[in-house]
Amino acid sequence: MSFHKFADNAELIAFARQHSPVFAPAAVLTVEEISDGNINYVYRIKSDQASVIVKQALPFIRIIGEGWPLSQDRIRIEAQSLQRAAELCPAQVPQLYYYDAARCALVMEDMGDHQNLREALLAERVVPQLAAHLAHFMARTLFYSSDFYLDSHQKKALVKDFINPDLCKSTEEVFFVDPYCDHERNNIHPALQTAAAEMWQHAALKCEVAQLKMQFLCQAQALLHGDLHTGSIFVTEQSSQVIDPEFGFVGPIGFDPGVLIANYLLSYCALGQMAGVSAHYRQGLRQTIADLWNGFTAQFDQLMASDTRDASFKQASYRQYYLQQLLADTLGFAGTEVIRRTIGIAQVAEWQAIDNDAAVGVAKGQALALGQQLILQRRTLGTIEAMLELLDN
Repeated sequence: MSFHKFADNAELIAFARQHSPVFAPAAVLTVEEISDGNINYVYRIKSDQASVIVKQALPFIRIIGEGWPLSQDRIRIEAQSLQRAAELCPAQVPQLYYYDAARCALVMEDMGDHQNLREALLAERVVPQLAAHLAHFMARTLFYSSDFYLDSHQKKALVKDFINPDLCKSTEEVFFVDPYCDHERNNIHPALQTAAAEMWQHAALKCEVAQLKMQFLCQAQALLHGDLHTGSIFVTEQSSQVIDPEFGFVGPIGFDPGVLIANYLLSYCALGQMAGVSAHYRQGLRQTIADLWNGFTAQFDQLMASDTRDASFKQASYRQYYLQQLLADTLGFAGTEVIRRTIGIAQVAEWQAIDNDAAVGVAKGQALALGQQLILQRRTLGTIEAMLELLDN
């Protein structure tokens, strides 16, 4: 069967009804398109009593068109990533009902009662268990897909199953190439033109970015979510759900926590330029970052000690060494995410939420400087608390 996009609401309704268990036979269903990302089409199919999400991958990037083709295998990777995560931490991912390879589509649980985390941060919403939930998700998904746990054959089979060249290529370009030159895809605020031009000439910075790019290309350490920003997380006071793992591949472990921490830092910079935002809430974001990192590494260390198959990796001294290296990697990748979300093609809603253009320039200037500090000082900061002190500068 050749691929075709869902032609109309009737096709979507029939697909959702056939491949999910939530609708009564006589229920009247409606369709709402809720696509808010850059790549796919996403729909909510609902009745008065229930709803599901249908996601379909097109053979190109939706916001650009056929000029940027993209493998539809990403939807298989998303489905399999959700299935693996559900085995390890079922409370942190939506239930996958069905994956259709021919239609490049999946049906999954609707998180309609949850709020997007990026929106929650902009609304100054407090989510008490969020850091613990996300630390648990990262520790388990990353550890149990790594060489600490898998034998050689299992690990290499995992690498093969999650080869994702198109989306990895996209990440390589927007993280490690575009922001560090005068690229046509960049989106640079007028107030940052001079700072960006200076950064393009910063040889030491560009050398560090090249090292991070090489790690991204070559370090097959664990199965990553690959795009773990605050827009890929939905929350209530009691629940945190991670979605959209279509960028998943086997890469450097520090990438996922780096991207997540970076998006908290972006919110921190933006909220500082919004009228009426409480200093107490921004301080809470700093504490969440610390709790997230410390909770993640504590659980990862515990898993290394208890479930690592190779005894040499269980040594306390090696575990301490490894986690120190992981912090440096995480801070470096966080820096590249901050920079690319500040002057690159795919920015964040936080910038649009600032109602004064001069204030946008100030917030983005702080973020651009912070991103460079994270990259340049990633090996010397030593603790997450030392990193947070950069926010006082």
